[in-house]
Amino acid sequence: MAVVLLTSFSGTLFAQPSTAKNAESVDIVALANAAKQAKPPAIEAPKAMDLVDLLIKGGWFMIPIAFVSLLAATFMIERLIGLRNARILPVGLTKKLLALIREGESIDPRVAYPVCGEHPSAASNVVRAVLVRAGRPMSELEAVAAETSQREADKAYAGVRWLTFAAGLAPLLGLLGTVWGLIQAFHDMTFLLPSQNRADFLGRGIYIALVTTLAGLTVAIPASFAAHWFEGRIKRYFNRIDELLFAIIPKLERYEGRIRFEAIGRELVAKNIDPSRKATTSAEPSKQPAAPPVQTVTFSSNPPHNAPPAAPRKSIYKP
Repeated sequence: MAVVLLTSFSGTLFAQPSTAKNAESVDIVALANAAKQAKPPAIEAPKAMDLVDLLIKGGWFMIPIAFVSLLAATFMIERLIGLRNARILPVGLTKKLLALIREGESIDPRVAYPVCGEHPSAASNVVRAVLVRAGRPMSELEAVAAETSQREADKAYAGVRWLTFAAGLAPLLGLLGTVWGLIQAFHDMTFLLPSQNRADFLGRGIYIALVTTLAGLTVAIPASFAAHWFEGRIKRYFNRIDELLFAIIPKLERYEGRIRFEAIGRELVAKNIDPSRKATTSAEPSKQPAAPPVQTVTFSSNPPHNAPPAAPRKSIYKP
């Protein structure tokens, strides 16, 4: 009996650890299966930045930057209209003048002047200034052409200078706004409580402060590109105008010192110059009144018979 009880007791004793191990293995497998079936927690995506809200947070420095952007956009549109071919160098004017140049050894200014009036532009203004002075020395024609061309180029560059100004001012305003925003962020950080996160607060202040720099560069880059493109366009136009003048001025050499022209309305009127006029004028007798003849007086030692006796001379010395 005792042997049976001991045997059963020992069997029960050795059976308990194996049962516990089986239970633990079952729990691990169940947890693994549950982990596989469970979905990972959803991570919230960062919110997209609202551009309008970001511009508002940029502060009052955004106001002058917006004004500069409006200025740049205005002069971009104005120069696109003002630098068209019809305003600077019309194709019709170039074709007609080149046809007159190829016709013969000289150009009649009275024919070329109305052609310029049909195509009002910077090129026609320069050519008309030269045609009006046909007959004068060639050096004077070249000086007039250079002066008029420079004046028309200054008019064309007037709007481009504003674009260059906007391209330089906008980033400076943006940088000034960023510096002010950083100063304000560091100043406000000194008033935070010990429990508040300073890194988050400073990061928010920095990204808001950088908005003005972004806005300034956004205005400056297109303005700078447009100014550079317009400058190249103006240079190409006036190089072609200079080439046209170099072909016209030598054709006016035959009129030098012989004839002059005067603009009356839309036409030129010729005035002949007589080369013998100066010689005739110099040969004419002087029209000033002649000097009266000089009367000669003769002195005689014998006084006339009817002359009164001469008065005795008085001495200036006293006796």
